[in-house]
Amino acid sequence: MRELRPALFLFILFTVICGGIYPAIVTGIAYAVFPNQAKGSLIVDKNHREVGSALIGQPFSDSKYFWPRPSAATDFGYNPMGSGGSNSGPTNPDYLKTVADRVKALRDSGVLGPIPADLVQASASGLDPDITPAAARLQIPRVAKARGMAVAEVSRVVNEHLKERQFGFLGEPRVNVLELNLALDAAK
Repeated sequence: MRELRPALFLFILFTVICGGIYPAIVTGIAYAVFPNQAKGSLIVDKNHREVGSALIGQPFSDSKYFWPRPSAATDFGYNPMGSGGSNSGPTNPDYLKTVADRVKALRDSGVLGPIPADLVQASASGLDPDITPAAARLQIPRVAKARGMAVAEVSRVVNEHLKERQFGFLGEPRVNVLELNLALDAAK
């Protein structure tokens, strides 16, 4: 019984510190130093409504929008609760059929030339919000035609939303699809 009392006291003390005080302090610092990121990097439209997050891909299938990287999320595409890859290898017949179907859909939409892998293959999480600049540029003619805009104007919007490598050397150049599509909606 003598050992139980200090053990119970320490259990309660560390539960309060590690489960309450420490998370509250870290959350408070995060909100003070990085308020946008602490709130989920939410993106708002021109009416100030939250329409998504800069960190999670959104489904777009209309030809007037840039299409994102495919999702491998379970249940329905871009489901953050079911994120994860397909676990299908490059010789899996189902995977090859899925990629071939995606290539066909792009070709049917008028895409010419080599197709970047990020337009037909999902990322490891299946939720990637970004596409490569090559994938965005490949879609410019389709989007311009569907919107009745000049190719040069759509190219300008794409170039404005191009994000370079972080700190000049981390990651790859990219374009956030949701931000790009919202900018195009605002430009029209």
